[in-house]
Amino acid sequence: MFVRCVQTRSIFSKIYFGALLFIILVTGCIFCNLSLHSITLRKQANTIYPLEVHRQLRSNSSSLTLLSVKEETEKNYLDESTPQSSEAAAAENPISQKRSTNEPSTEVRAVNPIQQKVSTNELPGERNKDGTLQKFSSDRSQEKKNVEWIVKKYPNIEMLKSTDLTKQFRNRAQNFFDRECEVRFFMTWISPAKSFGKKEFLALQSVFKYHPNGCLMILSRSMDSDEGKKILSPLTARGFKVTAVTPDLKFLFKNTPAKAWFDDMKKGLKDPGQIPFAQNLSNLLRLVTLYKYGGVYLDTDFIVLKSFSGLRNSIGAQSVDVQTKQWNRLNNALLVFDKNHPLLYKFIENFCQNFDGSRWGFNGPYLVTRVIQKVAGKPGYDFTVLPTNAFYPVDWLKIGGFFRKPVTPYQSKWVDAKVLQLSRETYGVHLWNRESGKLRIEEGSVIGKLISKSCLICENIYSS
Repeated sequence: MFVRCVQTRSIFSKIYFGALLFIILVTGCIFCNLSLHSITLRKQANTIYPLEVHRQLRSNSSSLTLLSVKEETEKNYLDESTPQSSEAAAAENPISQKRSTNEPSTEVRAVNPIQQKVSTNELPGERNKDGTLQKFSSDRSQEKKNVEWIVKKYPNIEMLKSTDLTKQFRNRAQNFFDRECEVRFFMTWISPAKSFGKKEFLALQSVFKYHPNGCLMILSRSMDSDEGKKILSPLTARGFKVTAVTPDLKFLFKNTPAKAWFDDMKKGLKDPGQIPFAQNLSNLLRLVTLYKYGGVYLDTDFIVLKSFSGLRNSIGAQSVDVQTKQWNRLNNALLVFDKNHPLLYKFIENFCQNFDGSRWGFNGPYLVTRVIQKVAGKPGYDFTVLPTNAFYPVDWLKIGGFFRKPVTPYQSKWVDAKVLQLSRETYGVHLWNRESGKLRIEEGSVIGKLISKSCLICENIYSS
């Protein structure tokens, strides 16, 4: 009897220890899974681009007041402790997405905006596909090759050729602007006319949606053609004042530092660099055109959301320092300046004196940033730096999410709140075509809804 009792106890002890061991193993597995899941999420954070996280500006249905960034942040930014409305709270929870691909995924991820950086201080094109910073060779042998190339190829560069159309530029421009223009708009297009796509045409429509009496001149050799006229015909047939003209660089550069720079470039005295010369030339072309005529320059991937008629001598901040609330990067995708404005002359001067054709953005956004940093506070200049929400409410790294449709009720509320916010506070949205060019506009997305409000013909929006 005693032996049986001992055996029974031994069996129960084994069961007890077995159960205890099972519980320990299960607990350990759960802990390991949670740790692995946490590690996976942290890894995914490097592969998912969250959308722009804004400090919400108080809504204002009227045009944005022309304040400096410091005034804007001091007067309009909500403190962290300020209670937010449900609409603002919804707008603080953006939709994030994976890196853009040729065929965007419908998967949308929600992220905690508190953990996300507000903006980046880089530009599209500064990084290679693997994420490393893009660098160009700057050795003497490469410079020599670049110079030899420009001297040899200059007579055959289409953009630089003198033709009957270039000789007609001055008179054509004068006749075009002799019409009554509410606002003068300029764009440049250096690609073939066949590359002028649906998104670019939607951008043109948005200009005239809010400026029906405006005049838009596209400086482009390729669009100044029968094919270009056909592309613009839906607008011209409706009475809108839009035309494409072949620019006369010699005339536009005259009486500016650009003339000597251009002459030296033709003679092979300057290195054109490794970035396509026409692309660098486009940055200069917008400056000299505004200096000659005054008005608004905007890129062809900019969707207008509000009338610009109240703006003068303004440029937009691309990013703001999170700590100081001061801008740390400006952009030249949209410029509003009077004719012969001294700041434009400074831009042209700095372009020519410090030209570097191998550093991405150096002759564009970096140029306007460094010049304004130098002249800020000095007498003789009258200009306004508008806050990021004026022209660049979404960063180029995060623009992809604005093209994606929401897939949950929560995301739909965020999209509606974001569209309402942008409609109230923003003059327009830069689409950062270098990053979003291959993305399709999905129905119900932020961009889809904004364009639906800003288009005139409104065809093929979601096939763009």
